[in-house]
Amino acid sequence: MDIIQLLPDSVANQIAAGEVIQRPASVIKELVENAIDAGAKHIKVLICDAGKASIQVIDDGCGMSDTDARLSFERHATSKIRQANDLFSLHTMGFRGEALASIAAVAQVTLTTRTADNEVGTRLVIAGSKVMEQEVVSCPVGSNFLIENLFFNIPARRKFLKSNATETNNITQAFERIALVYPEIEFSLYNNGAEMLMLRQSNMHQRILDVFGKKINQHLLPVDAETTLCKIKGFTGKPESAKKKGCHQYFFVNGRYMKHPYFHKAVLNAYDRLLPDGEQVSYFLYFTVNPEDIDVNIHPVKTEIKFENEQAIWQILLASVRDAVGKFTSATALDFDTEGKPDIPVFNPQNISNANIPHIDFNPQYNPFKSAGGRENSHSKNAQSWEELFPRTSQIDDGTNGLFDKLWPDDADNLHTVNNSNVISIEDISGDCSQLNAQYIITQCSAGLLVIDQNRASQRILYEKYMRTVAEHSASTQKVLFPEVIQFDPALSADMPRIIEDLHSIGFEITDLGGNNYSVSGIPSGLGGLDCAKLVTDLVTDAAEHCAAATEEVYTILAVSLARKAATPYGEILSTEELKGLLQQLLDCDSQRYTHDGKLIYTIISNDDIAQRFN
Repeated sequence: MDIIQLLPDSVANQIAAGEVIQRPASVIKELVENAIDAGAKHIKVLICDAGKASIQVIDDGCGMSDTDARLSFERHATSKIRQANDLFSLHTMGFRGEALASIAAVAQVTLTTRTADNEVGTRLVIAGSKVMEQEVVSCPVGSNFLIENLFFNIPARRKFLKSNATETNNITQAFERIALVYPEIEFSLYNNGAEMLMLRQSNMHQRILDVFGKKINQHLLPVDAETTLCKIKGFTGKPESAKKKGCHQYFFVNGRYMKHPYFHKAVLNAYDRLLPDGEQVSYFLYFTVNPEDIDVNIHPVKTEIKFENEQAIWQILLASVRDAVGKFTSATALDFDTEGKPDIPVFNPQNISNANIPHIDFNPQYNPFKSAGGRENSHSKNAQSWEELFPRTSQIDDGTNGLFDKLWPDDADNLHTVNNSNVISIEDISGDCSQLNAQYIITQCSAGLLVIDQNRASQRILYEKYMRTVAEHSASTQKVLFPEVIQFDPALSADMPRIIEDLHSIGFEITDLGGNNYSVSGIPSGLGGLDCAKLVTDLVTDAAEHCAAATEEVYTILAVSLARKAATPYGEILSTEELKGLLQQLLDCDSQRYTHDGKLIYTIISNDDIAQRFN
């Protein structure tokens, strides 16, 4: 019995849609790219309910005839290639002829289009790959795609779409990736009737500023390199603009956005020893190469691109970015012009007699810890105070810093707790506090020597404080002298409506000024001295990256991020009273042994461990 059969076109289209159309952002990407290929100079995108309810893309391109409009929704129907060899000389964004067929398979589509040489246009309605109606209408030149009820016939796919904020963020990112490549085209994006982006026709530099705000201009360095293999233009960030999160990093090749970890490494290598560990810079780099030297037909989303001369281009990219950074560094150039300068004699060992060589006399019997009378000198006072503080470790001499390094436990077997508990109390503390290497707090407890990481202890204290503030609705705000105005990029601005109330609940005063601008006029009490604009930007970035939906999740993310930024840093010298206060606050915490992410806050070096070192 024969069991193999051809799938119906509707099923085949739904399978293809699973690769090409993954979410509303995929629909916008495909339709906007088609508008660009059609020669549009103005492209308008309107979304409703994060694209789940409707997506509308309007362009003033060449439009389609009634026959082409009907044929465009067939699989592998395209005007952009004619033969297989055309795949290796692409000059258009699209080429497979799968996008419209895939969209029509999983949504209700209405297309209104007209060409310049026709007085009337055509209106075509398709739902689930079935043509519902086609009629002649009056409309402007270009195309108007209305996509409604995405995944209406695939409930499982629709169920797995993310929250509206997340899907809107994905749409904004897809829109930005295209808009950054075509500054000569005017783009506009509207969400539920509200304008999110209005990008006028401009140049590459101005388009970057229009998308990400004018403040980014002070951090950009121009990159320009032209070789026989490729041409690289664009901008890279100054080293001082580096940060751990929220960097804008874009590669484009022949007008197409791409992801390329290998080239990303080349950019980072250009900043070797210029950036702190874990920090990166923004960059916008545009490659122009021979279309025959790249292959974009690797993945349906066309963001993975294979280069024929990948290693050579890697070296060109490294050199061009390094050159851009080198031109704008503040290092003083060496001056080798010696004309008119004093003659500095060169050392000649032949001209030095032994009589002129200085001799150093020293007493090998001298002991700096013994005075001339054989008694201990002033160091004995420190030793005495140390012995009084730790009476059971009187064998320890002044080399205690090295001892702590050796005794620091590396595994769980060496960790000790007081009374077999993970909780210590003030009754367990039997000595004064002191600071080690401006990083640890040390004091004596009943089980031995208590060593506390001051930064982690501070993080735990602040984290619990902020969580209590939210639970008790007891946030107190500290007004800033001059309100800071922050301009978020559209992707972050899309997340602000769900985050701003949570920021208010922990003590921030933030006002929406419109146009992706926000004014910060107050911060939580106790955060004076911090850069409030950077603080808010980092908090919003953290919350957006975690894509938290539930309010409690957002509170937790904000509390964690705020605690990290406001915690007592390593290297800060604390007074005795500050050490005692930090210790007391840690002992009052509900969880005092570990930070929110499971890192150890304190350990105890037992008396037995110390004694064993001297056996």
